[in-house]
Amino acid sequence: MTQDERWLAKYNEVMEFMETNHRNPSRHRLEEHDMLNWLKATRKKMNAGELKEDRVELFQKLLEIGEKYKRVNQYR
Repeated sequence: MTQDERWLAKYNEVMEFMETNHRNPSRHRLEEHDMLNWLKATRKKMNAGELKEDRVELFQKLLEIGEKYKRVNQYR
């Protein structure tokens, strides 16, 4: 599996999680830490200008969805 395939697989995993659960990954649930860490690391790369151009557009869509679910009570 190439690096691009791994990145896309993680992107799809996070996107599916957000669409299914209608919330962002929680830092309080251990099973969601990998997704949260990937989001934070990718955001950091994007802000530093180190993220590949083809990934920036996809990641922007993911951030828009995340913004929609920002501060949603996960225990409702």
